[in-house]
Formats: sequence, structure tokens, C-alpha cells
Amino acid sequence: MNKITEKLLEAVSNWKGAPEGAAYNIREDGLCAGRRSTEHIRIESKQDKPGIDVTIAPGTKGEQVYIPACVTHSKVDDLVYNDFFVGEGADVTIVAGCGVHADGEGEARHNGIHRFFLGKGSKVVYLEKHLGTGNGTGARTIDPVTEIQQEEGSTMEMETTQIGGVDSTRRVTKATLAAGAKLLVRERLLTDGQQQALTDFVVDLNGDDSGCDLISRSVAKGSSHQEFRSSVRGNCRCTGHTECDAIIIGQGTVSAAPGLDANHADAALIHEAAIGKIAGEQILKLCTLGLTEEEAEAKIVEGFLR
Repeated sequence: MNKITEKLLEAVSNWKGAPEGAAYNIREDGLCAGRRSTEHIRIESKQDKPGIDVTIAPGTKGEQVYIPACVTHSKVDDLVYNDFFVGEGADVTIVAGCGVHADGEGEARHNGIHRFFLGKGSKVVYLEKHLGTGNGTGARTIDPVTEIQQEEGSTMEMETTQIGGVDSTRRVTKATLAAGAKLLVRERLLTDGQQQALTDFVVDLNGDDSGCDLISRSVAKGSSHQEFRSSVRGNCRCTGHTECDAIIIGQGTVSAAPGLDANHADAALIHEAAIGKIAGEQILKLCTLGLTEEEAEAKIVEGFLR
């Protein structure tokens, strides 16, 4: 793999070489740059389209899978389909992440379409960071699609972070939960300049005692624009919570539309949204401790997105 890939991998997935005992698949400019399966986790190439099938054996505990992808040149449009089959009772961590680097006039783009099939009583912690780099004038674009099907008693924890440099992103997440299944999502998003970001969640709570908790925290700087949309549909005895908190700095704009559909008398659903600028007294308090206004602002943003 090239030097740009190495830097991007470390930034988006803390990759500093193959972790001992972990399964992994490294994608570089649309091609496989390294792969390893383990006794309990099998990674195989798809035969009909670009992408991989990751099969995690029932009862697998404490193992990790790394599947980061990098685009290191302009005029690369990478589309990949990754499916994850998580066996009953398994408990694993999946470390994804995507870096796009534009070095010329053409767009550098990655679209990852991920499908997760969680067996009964299984648990997945899914970590994903996005980053754009490079001095080229071409757009840095990442448009992930995530589809989740959770069987009874399964748990999916998603932590997604966009840490800067991505000019355009459209994140679509759809989930269907059976009885007792839980979905927890924590999104952190930073945009600046003319960057655009859209988040769209659709969750169907179909089994009794299923539940979801969707929380997005974002900062829109410069003249960037963000949109947050969520639709939580309670179709049984269930609980659902969706929340969007956003800070506006400069001429940034944010649109939030958290939505709820209670289709059952025992569906308990809550939504929250808060958008505004940093309070002046917060800046002033930090300035009295010796920070400049810019340093104080950066500290507040860092704490908010932590």
C-alpha cells in the first residue's frame, strides 16, 4: 500500500500494521491491499460485484475485524458492497473508516454499502471515521449506506465520526429490529467552508421490547450546511429516542427533522433537537483563563464532539 493509504488508515482506524489475531481487509483505490481471516471470522470476495462477505461464527467473543477503505487519488470512484453475517451469541468489534484524498481536479469518491445480519443474542460494536485530505481542487465525497437486520435480543452499537475535510457526504442508515433487539447510534460531525452533510435514519421497531437511541452531535462552520433526518417507527411495545444537537459557527446552517411514528399503543417514542451558537459567556469564561477567543471556541467544539 502507498504512503497516503498508510496515513489515512492510521487516522480513520488507528491502523499501525496488522493487529495480532485480528481479521482484516484493506481496500485501496478499489482494490484489496491486504486480507486475513481467522479461525472464527472468514472474509471472502464477492463473485458478482465488488465487495466482501464477512462471516462471524456463532459464539465468537472478543475478536475484531478491520475493514477500512482509502481513495488516494482524484478521479477515483470506488463503490463497494460489504455484507456481515454475525452468528448467534457472537460479540465482536468491527472497525471501518474511510479516507479520501484528492490531489487534482477530479473527484475522489467512496461509496460503501454495508449490510449487517445479526443473529439472536449477538452484539456488534461498529466504529467508523471519515476524513478528507489533499490539496487538489476535486471534491472529496463519501456516501455510506448501512442496512441492519437484527434478530431477537441482538445489540448494535454504532459510533460514526466525520473528522474533517469531506466536501460532501450523504449517510443513509436503515434498521429493522426484532423482539428485544437494541440499536444505539452516536454520530459526531464537523463541516466547514462550503461542505455539505446529510444524515438520514430510518428505524423500524418490529418486536416487543425492542429499542433504539439515536444521538447526533454536529458543528457547522464557515458556510457549510447540514441536514439531519430521522424516522423512528414504533410498531409494537417498544422504546425509541432520537436527538440532534448542533452548534453553528459563522455562516453555517443546520436543518433538523427528527420524526416519530407510533403505530402501537405501547410504543414510547421521544425526539429532541437543539440548534444554536456558542454562548458568549462560555467563550468569556475560557478567555479569562488565558485562552484567545479562537482557542476557547476550539476547546468548546472539541468537548462538544467528544
